[in-house]
Amino acid sequence: MADPILIREDAASIAKLTLNNPKALNALSDEMLNTLHAELSKIAADPSIRAVILSGAGKVFCAGHDLKEMTAARQSEDGGKAYFKDLFTRCGNLMTAITRMPQPVIAQAHGIATAAGCQLVASCDMAVAAEGTRFGVNGVNIGLFCSTPMVALTRNIPRKLAFEMLTTGEFISATRAADLGLVNHVVPHEELDATSMALAEKVASKLGAAVKIGKSAFYDQAAMSLEDAYAFTGEVMVENMMYRDTAEGISAFIEKRSPDWDQS
Repeated sequence: MADPILIREDAASIAKLTLNNPKALNALSDEMLNTLHAELSKIAADPSIRAVILSGAGKVFCAGHDLKEMTAARQSEDGGKAYFKDLFTRCGNLMTAITRMPQPVIAQAHGIATAAGCQLVASCDMAVAAEGTRFGVNGVNIGLFCSTPMVALTRNIPRKLAFEMLTTGEFISATRAADLGLVNHVVPHEELDATSMALAEKVASKLGAAVKIGKSAFYDQAAMSLEDAYAFTGEVMVENMMYRDTAEGISAFIEKRSPDWDQS
C-alpha cells in the first residue's frame, strides 16, 4: 500500500500534520490540497485539539503547486482554464480555512517554502523555521506571477519587500524571514521539532475558549478601521468576560494559585 499523503499524529491536545509526498517536494497537488483541507476541517470541529503543527516530510517543507498536474490540465479543450479556476479557488479556501479554524496553526518549515508553499507558511498563525530554510514566491521565474501567494505574503511582511520578492523571484533566508515577520523563530534543524512542540504546548495550555474567540477577533479586526476595531474588540472582551473559566482565571491570579479550568 502507498504511504498516506498526509500523516496526522496527536499528542494530548496537539495535532501534528505532516505533508508526506517528499518525492514531489510535498507539492500542493489536487490530492494534497483536498486531503489537507479535509483534515483541518476535522480538527476545527474537535474541541479536544487546541493547537496544530504543520510540517513537511523529507528535504523540504513545500515547493508549491504541482506543476506537472498544471501542465497536464492545459491539454483540455479550454486550455485548462476551468481547472485552474477551480485549483486556485480550492487553494484560497484552504488558506482561509487555516485562519478561520479556532485552533492556532504553527508552520514548521525547513529546506524551502516556495510559491504556494510560502503562502502556506504565511497563512499559518505562527511559524518556526530551521536554519538554512529559504522562502520565495518564485513563479515570476517561469512566467507565472504568484498572485494568490501574494495575498498571504503582503499580510505578513512590508509591501515593498513583498513586491521585491514577487518581481525578482529571489529567495530570502530564514533569518531575513524572521526579521520581516514571516516566521517567529529560527532554530537549528535538530531543534525544530522540539521548538515547534514547545510553542504548541504553551498555546494549548491556555484557556481554549479564550484563544478561540481571540483568534477570530484577531483576523476580523485587522480588516477594520481603528474606531470600528476598538468597538468590535470591546464587545469581544465583554463576551469573553462572561465565561465562567475567565472569572476563575482572574480569581486564581488574584489568589496566586493555578486556575481550575474546564477545558472540555
